[in-house]
Amino acid sequence: MRKIPNNGNLKMTKVAYPLGLFICLFIYVAYIKWHWASATQAFFSITEVASGARRGQQAHSPLGTATHGHEVFYGIMFDAGSTGTRVHIFQFARQPGETPTLTHETFKALKPGLSAYADDVEKSTSGIQELLDVAKKDIPFDFWKATPLVLKATAGLRLLPGEKAQKLLQKVKEVFKASPFLVGDDCVSIMNGTDEGVSAWITVNFLTGSLKTPGRSSVGMLDLGGGSTQITFLPRVEDTLQTSPPGYLTSLQMFNRTYKLYSYSYLGLGLMSARLAILGGMEGKPAEDGKELVSPCLSPGFTGEWQHAEITYRISGQKAAVNLHELCASRVSEILRNKVHRTEEVKDVDFYAFSYYYDLAANVGLIDVEKGGSLVVGDFDIAAKYVCRTAETHPPGNPFLCMDLTYISLLLQEFGFPENKVLKLTRKINNVETSWALGAIFHYIDSLRRQKNPAS
Repeated sequence: MRKIPNNGNLKMTKVAYPLGLFICLFIYVAYIKWHWASATQAFFSITEVASGARRGQQAHSPLGTATHGHEVFYGIMFDAGSTGTRVHIFQFARQPGETPTLTHETFKALKPGLSAYADDVEKSTSGIQELLDVAKKDIPFDFWKATPLVLKATAGLRLLPGEKAQKLLQKVKEVFKASPFLVGDDCVSIMNGTDEGVSAWITVNFLTGSLKTPGRSSVGMLDLGGGSTQITFLPRVEDTLQTSPPGYLTSLQMFNRTYKLYSYSYLGLGLMSARLAILGGMEGKPAEDGKELVSPCLSPGFTGEWQHAEITYRISGQKAAVNLHELCASRVSEILRNKVHRTEEVKDVDFYAFSYYYDLAANVGLIDVEKGGSLVVGDFDIAAKYVCRTAETHPPGNPFLCMDLTYISLLLQEFGFPENKVLKLTRKINNVETSWALGAIFHYIDSLRRQKNPAS
């Protein structure tokens, strides 16, 4: 006998089946979400641990946020000098309400300088990109957009014709704009000499702690580059402020304090430019008809070639020269006459000296090559006299040594330093390079903060 279907059970089946399917799907989705959240949390935990291990167990947070009670931030400064381009990547930490401290620096240099590409600006980009890649590797990804990127060119570009210099800077700016870092309209510029001196002053006083401690005596700064030389210090004597020529005093605002600095840059009195002047050449121009440049500051029997700013000069010593140092000092004095302002206060200020001051002193054993040291100004004169006197019988490996030491000795005297004045010569303070780059990026970051918070 055929059974009659139960329509009630059939209706229940039609309802229960999709309901059960929905419940199963809901449970499955909930499981997947739970599993994904767990996996994601585990992934970021592993990443954070790995990042901490790579960076000394220090976790990084974006600019303006606190990490273990302090703020971490970065800055990138390109130093486009006359002999090479260098990148400095600085990491800072700042406790609330305190002066920042430098926690790490990465440095890399490439030769030649940007000015070497004046006639083919496209060739400048590969070196700039190589140095940018160093910054990308050194700075955590999360910090890129908040890290200011700046290039400052010094004497090498200041000595170029304006149009050539601007084309180079524009090309660099294009490369910077394509980078992932914080790039402002003022990211690329030619640094005037005063800014270079002030930035170096900030560096040395930041590293010695003078900027952190109000009332603590600051130190002065002497820098001798290839194209220019700078002197900067904070005057404590009213007479210095009253008698300084126009353009020698400048105001600096840092950490809500204003400093009135004596700072001046002498373009053309850097060591390489001074060599050319002493030899009788002119900046940016080959010798007329390729003639030989003769100098009493070179050994009498010396002949050779010297390259400066992409120009090769034929040079030689003066024949039958007697008392090389006297003749050389007379020539150097002609070059320096009425070029340098002398101020009495430098006798009473502690000074650090950098760059070629350091290199020449180390070259003749006045200081340790690696550690630097202290000397008195008169030591340069003693070394100059010895090298010049023995140059004919024992020619130095560097044919310019007599000239360079004589120049440095007389330059320091022209500044007003007595022979017994002690100078500290160093490349590093607290294991940090004493270049102007640190002071420049520090001041740049400080100015960005002031723009953002004018009342602070």
